[in-house]
Amino acid sequence: MDADDFELGADFAAERDAADPLAHLADRFYDPDDEWYVDGNSLGLLSADAEDALDRAVSEWKDLAIRGWTDADPPWFHYGERLGDRLAPLVGASEDEVVVANSTTVNIHTLVGTFYDRAEGTKIVVDDLDFPTDHYAVRAQLRQRGADPDEALTVVESRDGRTIEEDDVIDALDDDTALVFLPSVLYRSGQLLDVERITEAAHDRGILAGFDLAHSVGAVPHDLSRTGVDFAVWCSYKYLNAGPGAIAGLYVNEDHFGLRPALAGWWGHEKETQFEMNPTYTPAETAGAYQIGTIPILSSAPLAGSLEIFEAAGEATDSGATDAADASAAAAAGIEAVREKSLRLTAYLMFLVDERLPECEVGTPRDPERRGGHVAVEHPEAYRVGEALKERGVVADFRPPNVVRICPSPLYTGYEDVWEVVEQLKQVVENREYEEYETRGGGVT
Repeated sequence: MDADDFELGADFAAERDAADPLAHLADRFYDPDDEWYVDGNSLGLLSADAEDALDRAVSEWKDLAIRGWTDADPPWFHYGERLGDRLAPLVGASEDEVVVANSTTVNIHTLVGTFYDRAEGTKIVVDDLDFPTDHYAVRAQLRQRGADPDEALTVVESRDGRTIEEDDVIDALDDDTALVFLPSVLYRSGQLLDVERITEAAHDRGILAGFDLAHSVGAVPHDLSRTGVDFAVWCSYKYLNAGPGAIAGLYVNEDHFGLRPALAGWWGHEKETQFEMNPTYTPAETAGAYQIGTIPILSSAPLAGSLEIFEAAGEATDSGATDAADASAAAAAGIEAVREKSLRLTAYLMFLVDERLPECEVGTPRDPERRGGHVAVEHPEAYRVGEALKERGVVADFRPPNVVRICPSPLYTGYEDVWEVVEQLKQVVENREYEEYETRGGGVT
């Protein structure tokens, strides 16, 4: 939807919400009273579906005790694999290529370490706008292998402080490069990188390609298998709405099945002989090999409920799901519908900032092909602006040096929400309400 298609005024927003086929899904979420919640790119809201799934797991623990590993529905022993099956349509992968396991940072450690060990080069290409944990983990893996991170890490620099040019990434790939590891969406500006182009360029040079999908999974469809991405990681507490500290996920292309993970643990052992307690580790012949410790059921169960909403989103625009195959198709259709709404909402948000907030600037790419699910609204006093917004009941977040991130998460945010958030922002900026607040201290932002 182009800016020419939008209109100012609350009536237009209400009309768009009335025509939205996904609007009813917001009723499945607990939205804090008297707030406009636009921070779903940091932590998604709790849904009744996620709550019910957690309650079921607690009840299974209460009623079945240890028998839950075999008698729960699904059995806890295969919980990571079954959730991976349901996530696979959202990232365009086969079921065996996806598993939920560990945390995002742990998954970076094990996958970067594993693929670096099998690569022929010595350098890893990253970018200078990446989320810090990615660099921490990559540097640690290089140090463990006796490499100096300052020499072995090739950091692609931003030209404008907001975005990364794919041309610069490709130019950084050389004969010494082992792998490239980048985010799919930059956490500050919301730029969506061309995963397919980067992967193709890497493979043309014999280089492996991995991605951190933390800021795209659940908001942007991916096609990892067809694209040939070698590995990927993500969290599930943002757009997947699985709760604070929820279990993470990972993808490994089937061409790499059988590799021995750099971080081995008993939960990644082949299931058939896992309880024979052999002292020799035999990795599973799927992405399940990258599980390390026992799956935390109570931190995983909410994801099972959350995925039902993506399936429902597909049903709202496609045929209903009656079996596992239909559920997979519904999930695939659901993420496409979510992406379509996300693009409309972020375009509308940028339109309103342009029209109503001359003191602010949009730092997110306008091109839908280069935009993730949130918008970076820039202001020199962004931290204090964010504090003033909180006082008005707008829950967004701040990222240094000058960004208020606003995320119209499409499963529970509507046009009227976006209109109201911009109205509150306009009052804060025009009236200089932010001047009542202290400059940034420490703490969570």
